[in-house]
Amino acid sequence: MNDQLTELPIRELLDRLATSDPVPGGGSAAALAGAMGAALIQMVVALSTGRPAAAEHENALAAIRDEAVSAQSDLLRLSEVDAAAYNAVVQARRLPRDSERERQSRDIQVAHATREATMTPLETATRAGRVLALAERLAPLANPHAISDVGVAALLAASSIRGAGLNVRINLPFLPDDDPLRPEADSQLTDLLSPLDARERAVRVAVEARLG
Repeated sequence: MNDQLTELPIRELLDRLATSDPVPGGGSAAALAGAMGAALIQMVVALSTGRPAAAEHENALAAIRDEAVSAQSDLLRLSEVDAAAYNAVVQARRLPRDSERERQSRDIQVAHATREATMTPLETATRAGRVLALAERLAPLANPHAISDVGVAALLAASSIRGAGLNVRINLPFLPDDDPLRPEADSQLTDLLSPLDARERAVRVAVEARLG
């Protein structure tokens, strides 16, 4: 079986997601949604570049494209990392705990794996936030015939942020009480999620205004 999610045909990827196996799961799906949003940003830039109406925005469009390429790469990587991180959690929870020594070893490994499984979707949400920012910048510059794709990119990015945020939140209670990641992750999520409705709405308004 091919264990690289990003190398799977779409149908096989969906079949993997549909099984009772928790890996891959929502964290990987959230990262892939963000990567698709970044890919759509690149498509719209390609359809907008070289048009007379966009001549004065060529540099801005090129910058958006380059950032979208980087974001797509990061989010594809995070889809793989998320699957590996949660698989480590599953394996750690299955470790024996018959003796005190085994319980202590298991607790350490579960805590370490859970920390990684929390940090990864947090990074996914951050990267997806940058994709949404690219959609915000692209909306007024895009080829009007591709403006709907900017809207789709923004929706995918916002879904990626929200989905990754859920995966952070479900893991936080399993971190040790004194782990500094608990308040740090909570603060970062608040910063990402609090303005999200307004940001998403602003892109939608900008897109709808250009739909005609």
